[in-house]
Amino acid sequence: MESPYASRLATIPVREGNALVLGSDTHYWDYGPEDAATTIVIAHGYRGEHHGFEPVIAHMPEYRFIGADMPGFGESSPLTLVPHSIEGYAKWLTAFIDQLGLTGKALVLGHSFGSIIGSRAVADGLDTPAYIMVNPISLPGVEGPRKIATAVTVGFYRVGGWLPRPVARRFLGNWVIVQFMSSSLAKTRDKVLRPWIHYQHHTYFNRFSDRDTVVEAFDASVSHNVGDFAESLDVPVLLVAAELDDITPVAAHYDIQRRIPDATLTVLEGVGHLIHYEAPDRAADAIRDFVDALPGRR
Repeated sequence: MESPYASRLATIPVREGNALVLGSDTHYWDYGPEDAATTIVIAHGYRGEHHGFEPVIAHMPEYRFIGADMPGFGESSPLTLVPHSIEGYAKWLTAFIDQLGLTGKALVLGHSFGSIIGSRAVADGLDTPAYIMVNPISLPGVEGPRKIATAVTVGFYRVGGWLPRPVARRFLGNWVIVQFMSSSLAKTRDKVLRPWIHYQHHTYFNRFSDRDTVVEAFDASVSHNVGDFAESLDVPVLLVAAELDDITPVAAHYDIQRRIPDATLTVLEGVGHLIHYEAPDRAADAIRDFVDALPGRR
């Protein structure tokens, strides 16, 4: 099923690479001009991989983006030297950026689960000119607007962690579960875009390495949130949030904005937790405006 953004993405050069980082054979994709004025490294969402943010990349051809499959997802193998916790992934992100020679040069972008990882990394001293969050997780998972659904999801992963590995993979990757998740998060009624979003989730959501890694990463995703690190984010920060997000209400983002020393909040109306699929053009505009306003930028 062809992406609605395929024609835009086709004009952007892409280079593939891999790096051994904290025991993970990390595969990454390098989009855009190598000599771009701005480079952004992406930490993607839970059970996602590098394809997810391509619609936004397609709307920013003048930027360089580096999107890795985070350890244990997509084509990247699990971490072996640190656990799949927020702290472990933050150490991986810092080491990955350093290994690419981009420390102090590249901006960092955390999407959903990746927003927690990026926040921990920046709070721990990751050297970056600025930090961007798209659909940030600004509340503990159990305090979101859909508490019952969250409790059911927690139970689902608990059961998955107890099942034998072959059975667990089928259970955790059940078609009905993936479709329910996709249908719940998608807000668009566009007859072309909505089926494509479901196709994306069914194609990529189950590309996790094994039962233990995906359950460990889920536990990490509900154990922390951006608020745990807000006061320690000492670089310019952009939060791109969604009016209809079922995971974090807008009020929580305003609270986080007040707690971060230098933060800009952009709320996109009429969209939910799938900004990167449903409103990539508006997300791109928000990111571009933020970057252009950074000290030393035109």
